[in-house]
Amino acid sequence: MLAAQVILFLGIVAAVAYRCYVNARNNELIEQATSLSRGERSERRLVLKLLKMGVNPRAIFHDIYLQKPNGEYTQIDLAVATSAGLIVFEVKDYGGWIFGNEGQRYWTKVLAYGRLKSRFYNPIMQNNGHIRALRSRLTQNPDIPIYSVIVFYGNCIFRNVSYYSEDTYILHPREVNGVVSELMSRPNADFGNKHEIMDVLTQAVRNGNDPEIVAWQHRTASRSARYGTSRPF
Repeated sequence: MLAAQVILFLGIVAAVAYRCYVNARNNELIEQATSLSRGERSERRLVLKLLKMGVNPRAIFHDIYLQKPNGEYTQIDLAVATSAGLIVFEVKDYGGWIFGNEGQRYWTKVLAYGRLKSRFYNPIMQNNGHIRALRSRLTQNPDIPIYSVIVFYGNCIFRNVSYYSEDTYILHPREVNGVVSELMSRPNADFGNKHEIMDVLTQAVRNGNDPEIVAWQHRTASRSARYGTSRPF
């Protein structure tokens, strides 16, 4: 009896130690591309997934605060620079049933078998706003393809979710590898100036280190979401 308890205890210790080791290795990998303090956990999980796919950490730009021509800022969860163009990610972390289509301004999240409902801004429109802002800054790369990828973490199920735009994808995390691999295998994009792309995205990441910029953007997004007066990005 005692021997069995000792074996069980050692097994638990070994499992905990292995888990700690894996977490430490994953954190080291994430830190090649971003800080562990930046963004949401689901975003960092996506960064880790991309790194394990073999994406160059220097091509990953996480928690971007992009300045628009009017001087305001928009926050982009994640962008990846590839030879086929840019992939712009919007990351959600929701449970329940998700309802919505591309033309609706707001989508619906349903929990507790329909007893709890809440709405959120259409993530396709949200990410399209991010892409428009990014294109406005890439004046030397007017023809570069930019793909919109929206990833839903959390235990959610898509119910009557529909969209029609090309180069737009709504995914669960398990589908990310396949879609990103397919996009990265497409023909090389017609770049005007690659340095412009890297400079704009690098500066946008640095903007996220400025607490005044971050606070301003968060206040603006919160106010927009509360009153519905403008797009919350």
